[in-house]
Parts: sequence; structure tokens; C-alpha cells
Amino acid sequence: MSDQQIIVTVSGVDKVGIVAKVTTVMAQFEVNIEDIKQTLMQGHFVMFMLGNIEKSKFSFKEIKEALVNAGNELGMEIWVQRKEIFDNMHNV
Repeated sequence: MSDQQIIVTVSGVDKVGIVAKVTTVMAQFEVNIEDIKQTLMQGHFVMFMLGNIEKSKFSFKEIKEALVNAGNELGMEIWVQRKEIFDNMHNV
């Protein structure tokens, strides 16, 4: 199952519309959000999302590019990784 899951990390200065923009892109690319955590640390916004791309007709690469572009539009850093890669990186 984790081969169909992605981790999306969003980071940057807090502003209105971050969650709306990122989740709209995910919906447009048919990514199901399975979990979401966000926090604000001294004006710095950080959000982690677990998404499932199993039912998306788009490739991982297309989804990643769309999310990175959304980050650029927002002036935020957005990283997108496959969950299995993320898990392996943190088990070393």
C-alpha cells in the first residue's frame, strides 16, 4: 500500500490560503488526503500530508510537479516523496 502513498511537506512564512491552494491541487490531481498535520512556529507554517495516489490517473511525477509549482506560487517550499522512500530514509 505504501507504494501508492505520498508524503507532502509544506514549509514557509504563514499566510492566508496555503491549505486551500495545496489541497485544491491535490484534489485536481485525484490525490486522496489520508492524514494531515500542521503547526505554526513563530510565524513559520509547517504542514505534513499523507496522500494516496492509487486512484489518480496522473503519474507521481505530474503530481509532484503540480505541487512544487503551487509552492512556488505561494512562495513556500513543497517537497513530495513516495512514502516507501520516506520510510526507508528514516529507517537507516
